[in-house]
Amino acid sequence: MALLKWPKPGSNGSVSSEERSEGRMPLMEHLRELRNRVIIALLAMVVGIIVGFIFFQPIWAFITAPYCGLPASRMLRPGECTFAIRGVFEAFFVNLKVAAMFAMVLSSPVWLYQIWAFVTPGLYRNEKRYSISFLGLAIPLFAAGAALAYLIMDTGLSILLGFAPDNAIPLLEMDDYLTYALVMLIIFGVSFELPLLMVFLNVIGVLPRATVAKHRRMVIFIMFVFAALATPSTDPFSMIALAIPMVVLFALAEGFMYLRERRAAAKGDDFSQLSDDEASPLDLETDTDSPK
Repeated sequence: MALLKWPKPGSNGSVSSEERSEGRMPLMEHLRELRNRVIIALLAMVVGIIVGFIFFQPIWAFITAPYCGLPASRMLRPGECTFAIRGVFEAFFVNLKVAAMFAMVLSSPVWLYQIWAFVTPGLYRNEKRYSISFLGLAIPLFAAGAALAYLIMDTGLSILLGFAPDNAIPLLEMDDYLTYALVMLIIFGVSFELPLLMVFLNVIGVLPRATVAKHRRMVIFIMFVFAALATPSTDPFSMIALAIPMVVLFALAEGFMYLRERRAAAKGDDFSQLSDDEASPLDLETDTDSPK
């Protein structure tokens, strides 16, 4: 761990650039570095929030497009998509939430880099390689899940609003709709990360593929139950739209686990069959790129 790495014996207390790059710094130096990186990330967030406030209208139009495309959104005022405001400060807080959401996306390269730069010195070469791969897959998977949620949001809203009687006029509040849209985007995005978590646990040796194959039916059933409970719209279409991609990604993750374990077994590095009390062969090769 980076926090446990101290300067080399005989140093005068100063930290060289080489020691800093390898994570060999005193605890206070790590805390100062953490403070600086948090400040940089927060400044990037502040800039993103300001930009979000300036461009609130086009951002809000994009978020509300799934609802505004439905005929039910124009029943109160024909030709115009309407929302209700319940309190005096609701419009301001909706602006703030939208700006914060936009800032998280806009400043993501900055705060992701700050996290990566702080953690990297404490990682070994293989850990760096795995972390880069998982981060490179996590972002597109989350974006794909959020995009799917956005595409099906109008269908889910149409099904739910279709239960209203003919003499009822839907009047959604701005904050309620924003909460619904935000939950949908996060739930779908995070759900697409679960198969990647399975692969990560398999890579570090915690979850063997045999265990996944043994409980495959139960896992698929749990995915459908999770989709039914997690989607805020509670309509069957959204549940199926979330569950089916999760099952497909689960199958891809299991296939990757199978190929990885098969390749490891061919190299003689598969220790999954050893008992808990049996020692695996020692790797006597020294990783020259690993931090000391």
